[in-house]
Amino acid sequence: MDIYGHQALSLAGEPVELARYRGKVLLIVNTASACGFTPQYQGLEALYQQFQAQGVAVLGFPCNQFGAQEKGSAAEIGAFCEKNFGVTFPLFAKIEVNGAHTHPLFKQLKQDARGVLGTQAIKWNFTKFLVDRNGRVVKRYAPATMPAALLDDIAALAAS
Repeated sequence: MDIYGHQALSLAGEPVELARYRGKVLLIVNTASACGFTPQYQGLEALYQQFQAQGVAVLGFPCNQFGAQEKGSAAEIGAFCEKNFGVTFPLFAKIEVNGAHTHPLFKQLKQDARGVLGTQAIKWNFTKFLVDRNGRVVKRYAPATMPAALLDDIAALAAS
């Protein structure tokens, strides 16, 4: 099943149909502004800048479920990411990625690309999911996996 049937709210609170990204390679990431992995925003932006002309998009989904590391409002999150890391890729409204209120997109991502030992739960901020041009999840990356380590996988999908 592809991911295009899902909708999410933009950081500005506007509904966004993921079908808007049909035909693009997507890197979908749960993010946080006060995490040890927060500097990964810089690497994610670098990937976005390098590959966006080839039809690649990075989509950031702030989440406050891990150590309450995303306490800010939508406006504060956007301002922080732009000021500190020059983020221009799309950011969405805060969501939950685990538990009873898991966003439907993340339910699908976790089901389609399980973690270590087949687990579905997301362990921490900056878990990354790579989605092909057909909207199918092809790989899941751990929070500690730096964005630069995804370069070859993204390049291969971008070339296809």
